[in-house]
Amino acid sequence: MPWFILFIAGLFEVVWAVGIKYTEGWTRLWPSLFTVCAMIASFYLLSMALKNIPMGTAYAVWTGIGTIGTVIYGIIFFKEPTDILRIVCIMLIICGIVGLRIMAK
Repeated sequence: MPWFILFIAGLFEVVWAVGIKYTEGWTRLWPSLFTVCAMIASFYLLSMALKNIPMGTAYAVWTGIGTIGTVIYGIIFFKEPTDILRIVCIMLIICGIVGLRIMAK
């Protein structure tokens, strides 16, 4: 269950990272409120996962999920570059997350 909680925390990290773009410098009320709520949810769920998962592992996985999700969102919705080197780097992050999960006690 802690790993599932960590995964959901990572998804909320994607939401708030993308949400920051829509706040337009925190000048738009509803996107700003939505983003702050996602931040709170993400940090809260991360703190719950930290009860059972080592801090370094949990933080690396949390940021990795956030990074991958945000990059994929940018590629799909903002037409960001999809060159091969970028895809390879995303795959390396995925390998790191999987490796940390496999090696976790």
